[in-house]
Amino acid sequence: MSKEKEAKAAKKSDAFFDVLTCTSVQVYPSKESGGKTKAFARVAINDQLQLTGLRVMDGANGFFVSYPLDPYYKSEDYHSIFYPLNKELREHVEQCVLEKYQEMMNGQL
Repeated sequence: MSKEKEAKAAKKSDAFFDVLTCTSVQVYPSKESGGKTKAFARVAINDQLQLTGLRVMDGANGFFVSYPLDPYYKSEDYHSIFYPLNKELREHVEQCVLEKYQEMMNGQL
């Protein structure tokens, strides 16, 4: 791919991502103590789309955001109901949720 096409594709990708932002993030601590699920989250995208059922999980490599799983999917692997289709949006949503989670935890200490 030529440098001009790469720059154009990158600019188009950036323009698309600029319109999708987390406008509201709510995090609620899990009532279970000692489990891997530390909190539940709700995220509004552009005040027009609400994502619910997100979970803050404590994994082997630290905290991460898990998307809701389809309860009717019958297999040994996981099948999310919804999820970001590109890395940039996934990182943006996860950063917003994890920052809010840290704020919540710092307020409790």
